[in-house]
Amino acid sequence: MRVIAVANQKGGVGKTTTAINLGTALAAVGRKVLVIDCDAQGNASTGLGVEPARRRKTSYDVLVGEATLAEAILATTILPTLDLVPGDENLAGVETLLHQDPKKNFKLREAVDLFRQASARGEAKGADGRLLAYDMVLIDCPPSLSTVTINAMTAADAVLVPLQCEFLALEGLSQLLRTIDLVRGGLNPLLEIQGVVLTMFDKRNNLSDQVAGEVRSFFGSKVYQTVIPRNVRLSEAPSYGLPAILYDHKSSGSEAYIKLAQELMQRERERTAA
Repeated sequence: MRVIAVANQKGGVGKTTTAINLGTALAAVGRKVLVIDCDAQGNASTGLGVEPARRRKTSYDVLVGEATLAEAILATTILPTLDLVPGDENLAGVETLLHQDPKKNFKLREAVDLFRQASARGEAKGADGRLLAYDMVLIDCPPSLSTVTINAMTAADAVLVPLQCEFLALEGLSQLLRTIDLVRGGLNPLLEIQGVVLTMFDKRNNLSDQVAGEVRSFFGSKVYQTVIPRNVRLSEAPSYGLPAILYDHKSSGSEAYIKLAQELMQRERERTAA
């Protein structure tokens, strides 16, 4: 089970769009995928068609120790191999609730580790009695470097960074990289940058090309070749409770996320073969 945190402290860069569409694309080709919604806005949950009434246990309950990861997992109605741990507004209170807890940064990791162990024994069961096992877990992080984001990075094997193709997006990148280094230094020494995904690329705008060039010169091969374009279908789809890949699979945004999933799987094959 590979755990990837989709993180960038800047808002509006495509974290949730990436988490739900990449997860859907992976599930569509048979991978067993779990999306963990760690954003208080719960947008990933909405985008995967899980209405608030179904969110009885959430990532908040997991972080504060009131539920195991398995107990919080819901089956989406989108694809049989795509599940969700929903998020809700209670996540906004995690920082305050855990601030004096010496293990505050390890809550999600402990939950993931327990799930891994149970899954390896064939004993991980959801609230609906299903046996649970996953190839890929994608954690949709909030737009801040908060306790919740640190928990996600501490629990993850790697970080996937969506980066908007605009100048201001570059300014916050150094802060994110410092945070990743801090997590490596004291909480999760094996954490790696899985890749950088360029999002909201506008081929009509020279600035998009300039930003993409700067990012590629800095990160090199860590930057995915697949670029996610600006596309209205990506914005429309969540209002229908669907990933864009199912809302309009022929749109340029959907096609880009399908290619991104293929590229990610190739990277993962190369990693395991090394």
